[in-house]
Amino acid sequence: MSRNLFLRIVDAIKDHDMYFEQRIDALGRFGLSTLQKITAVFRMLAYGLPADATDEYVKIGESTTIESMKRFCRAIVEVFGELLHIGEQRGFPGMLGSLDCMHWKWKNCPTAWAGQYAGRSGSPTIILEAVADYDLWIWHAYFGLPGTNNDINVLESSHLFSNLASGPSRFWRKEVLHDIMTTCIILHNMIIEDERDLNAPIQDAVEAPTPTIEMVIDENLRFEQFLARHKKIKDKNVHFELRNALIEHLWEQRTNFEN
Repeated sequence: MSRNLFLRIVDAIKDHDMYFEQRIDALGRFGLSTLQKITAVFRMLAYGLPADATDEYVKIGESTTIESMKRFCRAIVEVFGELLHIGEQRGFPGMLGSLDCMHWKWKNCPTAWAGQYAGRSGSPTIILEAVADYDLWIWHAYFGLPGTNNDINVLESSHLFSNLASGPSRFWRKEVLHDIMTTCIILHNMIIEDERDLNAPIQDAVEAPTPTIEMVIDENLRFEQFLARHKKIKDKNVHFELRNALIEHLWEQRTNFEN
């Protein structure tokens, strides 16, 4: 992360949450600075350090570091969360990118939940599903399913295709873990955006015309349309046809390139 991007984040978080402002106590002594709190959080996120390990580097207590982590991640989601919605403008013009799932080990998983969160690794994990493009910009992320699920179960539960299948959108703690994971994704995209080569020969996508939407009054017709969309998404024959067409296209391109 560049210095300019780091300072941009520091200023935005300080303006959003007064907790990160340096304060003076009743005796006139200065408290922890903004940089101390945020640097401690970054060291935990970047290096996986425990909260009590940051005291040696930035002179900050364990409890303050934990509180800073929680409030920093919530502030990042509230201030920069719109970066995750850029992908909505693209719609589904073609191939999204590379979709994959990763397991994040949950060290402090409650014992009562360990059975449903422990997968093949034997340790409790929480799954992140993400779609990234060629320069690793994350366009879609879904986090929260127990580690016992496989990639297919995650895709069935995520909202990646839910808007196509169902039409209208569906209406320590996992909430804190969700904020931390979302923060990592947002910071990742901010770094990618900051380090992008602006002179790279990248062709901007052509904007599609605004679709006209007609309100459906007949509930039976709406349900039939839902079933049709759902069947189209689940059609195995279409999947195999697209797969074979992609293989043939890549084979042709590769063969012509070598010749």
